[in-house]
This record gives sequence, C-alpha cells and structure tokens, in this order.
Amino acid sequence: MTAPLALVTGGVKRVGAVIAAQLAESGYALALHGNSDTVPEERLADTLSETGCTWSGFQQDFTVDGAAATLLDQVASHFGRLPDLIVNSASIFGQDDARSIGEADLQEHFRVNSLVPVLLTTALYQRRTAESERACVIHILDQRVRNPNRDQLSYTLSKQALAGSVRSLALACADKLRVNGVAPGLTLTAGEYGEDQLANITAMMPLERLPAPEDIADAVLYLARAQAVTGQIIEVDGGANLKGFDRDFVHLGKD
Repeated sequence: MTAPLALVTGGVKRVGAVIAAQLAESGYALALHGNSDTVPEERLADTLSETGCTWSGFQQDFTVDGAAATLLDQVASHFGRLPDLIVNSASIFGQDDARSIGEADLQEHFRVNSLVPVLLTTALYQRRTAESERACVIHILDQRVRNPNRDQLSYTLSKQALAGSVRSLALACADKLRVNGVAPGLTLTAGEYGEDQLANITAMMPLERLPAPEDIADAVLYLARAQAVTGQIIEVDGGANLKGFDRDFVHLGKD
C-alpha cells in the first residue's frame, strides 16, 4: 500500500519539524519545505531515519512570485503524485505595531502567512481530480486571531486573514478537499522568557498549562484523519482563547 504523502511547509525546523515527525511516525511520506535550507533539525532527522520514512526537502522562498505553484509542481514531479495532506506551517513573525507598521512589512507578512497558504490550497484543488479521495489542508494559525492584542500587527492581521480563509476554502473546495486550522498558543519559549515569567504566564491559562509542540502535532494528525470534519479551527492553547490579553505574552507576567 502506498504511503499517503504530506507536504509540510516550514517542516524542517521548530513546530513544523515536530508536526513532520508525528506524520512520519504515523506512516506518511514527507515533502519538507524550507525557506533557505532543507536540512531537518536533529530530532526530526532521527525520526526520519528510525521510521524509514520516504522524504525529500524542497527549498522555496515564499516572498517570490509564483512560489506556491512552483513548490507544488516540484513535489508532484519528485513523488509522481500530488500531496494527500498539506500543512501550512511556514510563517514569519515581525514586531511592528500601529506606530511602526509599514507597507513593505505588511505585504511580506500577508504574502508568506496568508497568500501562499491560500494559493497552495487552491492549486491543490485545481490539480486534483474529483474521482480521487479528498485531500486535506491544515493551516497553522495562532490563538490571537480570536482575541488580538496590539503587538505584532502585521503578523496578527495576516494570521487573521488566513483564519478567515478556512471556512471559505472549506466550502469552495469541498468536492476535493477538507480545509481546517490549528491555532496554537504560546509554544517553544526557550530563550525568550525567564523562568518566573513563564510560570506566571502559565498560571494565567485556564488549564494552567501551555501547549507543547507535540500537542499541536496531535491536533494536526486528528484533522488529517477526520474525514467528516472541515471548516473548523482547533485552539491548542491551554485555554488562552477564552481570555483576552492586551499585550503579547512576551510582555506579560514579569511582575
């Protein structure tokens, strides 16, 4: 039996790499995208080796015109088939606010965080036949899209746009695709938060815990398998979306 094929953008590092590792352990072949290189971080490399996963890396700069179509063409050419699953994990994260936001930064965030994921989705839809089993697309979002704060404005707006696309794409592409989203909370905090600050932030969460990358990967795997689910966003954030925070977490919990 041929293994299902997953394309994970931003899949060689950080949360994307953990998602990729979970998919490898679950029997997927992998197309791993990287912006500047395609070398998997150590833990993912070990998993790929241990599982015997069939995989290949694809470098593509998402700020370049035509990046989405080019990436999908490269993956289809290499594997001889289209992906059964696309996880749109690649993103950029700027620090602007209403006082400093500029046109170039806003355009770059929307291109990488919104435009390319939407175009990857529609390109997959256009190339799949109606007779094939529905493919799945999962956008990695952010819990702040529900309760935004005033920080990282270009990033927040671009992720809100991507979140808004979930229901529209799920409906528009329903004959060939399922489209869903996963919205993580504060994850991968090493080096940015002091121990006391992180404990204070954790205590602010309704569940008094923060999500691990593995929690996000679990949600992705669920949606990849959930044949009756489309147009949904799962918040994986310790309950952060149930509360409002007026600043980004990096500014909170310091007292």
